[in-house]
Amino acid sequence: MKWINHQIVTGFIVCTATDNALFTASAIVGAVIPDRVEGSPPKESSAYWKWRKNHRTWSHWPLIYIALIGAAQVAQIYYPEPTLNFVLSLITYALVGALLHIAEDALCGKVPIFTPHKKYGIKLFKVGAWTEYFFAALIILICLFIRFGDIELLKSYLDLLRSYLDL
Repeated sequence: MKWINHQIVTGFIVCTATDNALFTASAIVGAVIPDRVEGSPPKESSAYWKWRKNHRTWSHWPLIYIALIGAAQVAQIYYPEPTLNFVLSLITYALVGALLHIAEDALCGKVPIFTPHKKYGIKLFKVGAWTEYFFAALIILICLFIRFGDIELLKSYLDLLRSYLDL
């Protein structure tokens, strides 16, 4: 997925689940961590393909983020100071954003699950294709429906989406 779609989809999912603006913002920031730590792809062709071969390896391995979330949760239990707990909660949601990024990438390619070297996934859409944006819009609509439970609101968003697609 493109970074903007990672951020939007992750933001809607976390906002729907938590109804907390700070946790949502933290998750949106975390939604690009797995790609950010890999750096930008090189411009020249040979270097690009070498970079691409290593793309979605250790930085997209969920176990790293799960372990860090576990460590943050343990720290919250053993150090119940309110400010520290709040900061650890923000860190936890940034890591949740990274995990959602990995799950989203698994829908448009392959990511490592059990080890950083063996990748699994399905290819529902190609990155940057209209189907990626359709998928993102669908997730947003589902989140809106879950959050507000209003079928009329959902229909109005679908009509708006249809009007944009008819352009």
